[in-house]
Amino acid sequence: MTDIPSSHSTGVLRPALGLALIALLVAGLGYALLATGLGRVLFPVQAQGSLLERDGRIVGSSLVGQPFAGARWFVPRPSAAGYDPMAMAGSNLARGNPTLLAEIAAARRAIAAREGVAAVDVPDALITRSGSGIDPHIGPAAARLQVARVAAARGLDPAWVQALVDAHTQGPTFGLLGAARVNVLALNLALEAHTQATGAQ
Repeated sequence: MTDIPSSHSTGVLRPALGLALIALLVAGLGYALLATGLGRVLFPVQAQGSLLERDGRIVGSSLVGQPFAGARWFVPRPSAAGYDPMAMAGSNLARGNPTLLAEIAAARRAIAAREGVAAVDVPDALITRSGSGIDPHIGPAAARLQVARVAAARGLDPAWVQALVDAHTQGPTFGLLGAARVNVLALNLALEAHTQATGAQ
């Protein structure tokens, strides 16, 4: 058997390594830098995490749900992850799981009592957990259900609070994708800003 000269091996290896290095720099580093740069230029708010500020201080992201407690606040969907972006998860329980059904029934009764409505009038968005566990939105019906409670707790006109909800209701993306939704954090920030500005409760 004839041995392949070492010079031939070196001649093949050098261009292969060079090509691999170029591909790594272009596809690995260059593409990442280009995509990041374009993202910052075309979508500066989203590229920074869609952060929301209040009084010059970052209070959260419009992409991440937060827990709110108390009659003065609109509440988001429940979370199986404790609204922790590092632990995003749903309940992982099947739709017919007895534990899940019991939790839903209990949540429906509790929310109905809190809002002063019949249990059948509680929207599913307030009793079911999202797959991510950090869904920042609720549907317009879920927000509308909470208007009377929030208005009473803050001493505001319910019609004005409903108008605020309407102003913060987003339609389907591009008019086609998804459903109408209300960002709970943005809504609560606007509500608190108005309350402070007017000296309400």
